[in-house]
Amino acid sequence: MATITLRTASDGAKSYRVEVRLKGHPPQRATFNRLTDARRWAQATEAAIREGRHFKTSEAKRRTLAELVDRYVREVCPHKKDGAHQARQLAWWKDQIGDYALADVTPALIAETRDHLAVRITARKNPTSPATVVRYLAALSHAFSVATKEWGWIEDNPCRKVTKPKEPRGRVRFLDDGERERLLEACQKSASPDLYPAVVLALSTGARQQEVLGLRWPQVDLARKVAILHETKNGERRVLPLAGPALELLRARAKVRRLDTDLVFPGRTRPPKPVDLRTPFETALKVAAIEDFRWHDLRHTAASYLAMNGASLAEIAEILGHKTLQMVRRYAHLSDAHVASVVERMNTRIFGEGGK
Repeated sequence: MATITLRTASDGAKSYRVEVRLKGHPPQRATFNRLTDARRWAQATEAAIREGRHFKTSEAKRRTLAELVDRYVREVCPHKKDGAHQARQLAWWKDQIGDYALADVTPALIAETRDHLAVRITARKNPTSPATVVRYLAALSHAFSVATKEWGWIEDNPCRKVTKPKEPRGRVRFLDDGERERLLEACQKSASPDLYPAVVLALSTGARQQEVLGLRWPQVDLARKVAILHETKNGERRVLPLAGPALELLRARAKVRRLDTDLVFPGRTRPPKPVDLRTPFETALKVAAIEDFRWHDLRHTAASYLAMNGASLAEIAEILGHKTLQMVRRYAHLSDAHVASVVERMNTRIFGEGGK
């Protein structure tokens, strides 16, 4: 049977939500501005289902991918931490196949469009990476999932049948001792007073760039020697232990902190935003004669140093804020000596010093 519900928006506009439920069939839903249209659709849909003629919902036939993207960006993205980034990704899909009705957005069409994305040249004159293609597909897939489960616009998510490109193994680029010394020296001589302490903090804690530059003084507890990150990439709270030069640099910075902001590394904008260290960092890399190195590699460097100094993969994952060990397995080869020592201690405990 069909149920019609009157809805009134905040601006007074009225709409009619129709739901057709028949035993043995998934519920069908649609929204109309006129009651007569709602009743007509309900009768036609119910008849089509009874006669076995209803294969795709009318919503999927009359709604386009562009409408799906617009609604998702309007209603879902504002509540997601990376919503703005996803909105840009979905805008690309909208530009490519936005005119298609949802009923016509097949796995084959998505795969074909995926291949166009894979050969696209980025602003930096590089081909689009497999990881980027995966993120674009993930954004589209979630939009389809919401349209399936919550809006009733489609019966299934077509992205589920689309193959994702295989991502390459995670990059492991870290500074050797000579590179580290040259980089820190170049950062100390930089015209930016923020570069050296920011780089030292990143190397000392393994924190991400946005976590370092977005750090605020209320998050820093110099007495307890920790910095507390309330908002991280994986959405969980994380504590950064502070030690050595990083702790001393923050103590010195706390004595001359600005009064118009609580940012540890504020820029010159009004209102203050985190400082932009892209140019000073790239300049320091050139001065230090270090190639193929990015800011995020400071995080890899910290993790690599942890591995080489005996930290287990579980400990590295906890420090970096990874929920699983998958992301830190790239450092496993660096902790071979630590693993060997663990096995050696186990054998000594079982068989004794003499191995008998």
